[in-house]
Amino acid sequence: MDPTAVVQRQLEAYNARDLARFLAEYSDDILVYRLPAVAPAIVGKKAFGEFYATQRFNHAGLHAELRGRIAFGDKVIDHERISGVRDAPFDVAVVYEVRNGLIVCTWAVAAD
Repeated sequence: MDPTAVVQRQLEAYNARDLARFLAEYSDDILVYRLPAVAPAIVGKKAFGEFYATQRFNHAGLHAELRGRIAFGDKVIDHERISGVRDAPFDVAVVYEVRNGLIVCTWAVAAD
């Protein structure tokens, strides 16, 4: 399985605010890190789904624009511009780790 295809599918589901399709690309044991924190901000698909249902997919203007992508091995790094969450769009870099066709871990840092 091509890791970039997995990441692209989750991006498309994110932009469609399709929670079921979005979650299908993640492992049950997903770990989400928000740098510079060293502990995960979200652990497990249940908590991950609840966060996106209540904190992201409920925003009508939600959209992630892919600004750049680097892929190597089981890692995909996306530069995204996020709209619809804050008053103004913001940039974020997200590293996705893909194993056995599912995203198992993400690390994100937003440009302030």
